[in-house]
Amino acid sequence: MTTTAGRRGRPGHSLDSLLGVAVAAFNERGYEATSMEELATRLGITKSAIYHHVPSKVELLRLALDRALDGLFAVTGEPGATTGRAIDRLEHVVRGSVRVLTAELPFVTLLLRVRGNSPVEQDALRRRREFDRIVTDLVRAAEDDGDVRPDVDPAVTSRLLFGTVNSLTEWYRPGGGLSADDLADALVTTTFQGLRARS
Repeated sequence: MTTTAGRRGRPGHSLDSLLGVAVAAFNERGYEATSMEELATRLGITKSAIYHHVPSKVELLRLALDRALDGLFAVTGEPGATTGRAIDRLEHVVRGSVRVLTAELPFVTLLLRVRGNSPVEQDALRRRREFDRIVTDLVRAAEDDGDVRPDVDPAVTSRLLFGTVNSLTEWYRPGGGLSADDLADALVTTTFQGLRARS
């Protein structure tokens, strides 16, 4: 996963900490309703201190969405997602996506709320569709291998599978006793049982 880089700011106010506060505000109030003034107040700094790190609120949104998307795309490039049987690669991507979601929960939550209201959001949606296509291709390949039941359209299977993954943003809370591995195990057990072709 890529890390956000930027100019050095005042001690205690890195770009990462600024992003964390911004994403929390965007999720609570909505991107449009959150002003730079409010972010400065939450951080206890001036707006000019924020502009030391980023040129605009739009850039904060872009960095936040990229952080979630870069994490997801990094999973698709891992050896477990690129080698072996398609069904195993699909499981790897599902498990990795759960790992990204739990590690970057506020960022993924923001990504899932994007509606395409700006060029930055439209680009994020384009990248989400590209990720969906990768998953759908894996489902289709697993179906061709005879490992996935053929009576459900691969695009529908992909949407249902990742609808389940994405629903974790609604109820999962870090520190609640469930690790990313626990969640991934439960999700794979319940979804892949119905997904796999009957032998």
